[in-house]
Amino acid sequence: MIEIRWHGRGGQGTVTAAKMLADASLQGGKYVQASPEYGAERMGAPLRAFNRISDEEIFLHCSITNPDIVVVVDPSLVTQAAVTEGVKDSTTFVVNSPLSAQEVRKLLKFNAGKVFTVDATKIALETFGRNIPNTPMLGALIQVTQILEKDTLVTQLKKSLQKKFGDKVVQQNVNAVERAFQEVTSDE
Repeated sequence: MIEIRWHGRGGQGTVTAAKMLADASLQGGKYVQASPEYGAERMGAPLRAFNRISDEEIFLHCSITNPDIVVVVDPSLVTQAAVTEGVKDSTTFVVNSPLSAQEVRKLLKFNAGKVFTVDATKIALETFGRNIPNTPMLGALIQVTQILEKDTLVTQLKKSLQKKFGDKVVQQNVNAVERAFQEVTSDE
């Protein structure tokens, strides 16, 4: 089982990204969970979301305290203690930041595991003109973890977004996923 903890702010699509990852994983034949954890439910307020992905049925129904992967959607949260709380030496970080992975590792004060960065904010702004970095973060996450096939994610993304948005917005989000898939970097 892979446990993922997401850190973001209200309005960035963090909870939506966790749900889209769960839907895509389900389509890929996995057992999944996606759950949000809110504080004050307002735009800009810090929040967490969680995913569990497994080849076997999942019986746990609680927050993730020792994540295998931490996804930081809002770069301003990198220096907050909650981001590194409970991480293991093997935890992988995927962080939205214009900084290098080496610089982010120093900010995290995390000397183990792996750290990856992608400027998902820049990608979102350049691709669809809004600071909603969730789909670029999904692309980066899929690239670095290989937890599912990119095509499975893209197919589910199209299906999910087509319900609310037109072809243009769907294609912009697919382009953002593809771009992040290419632009994510590591400190190795």
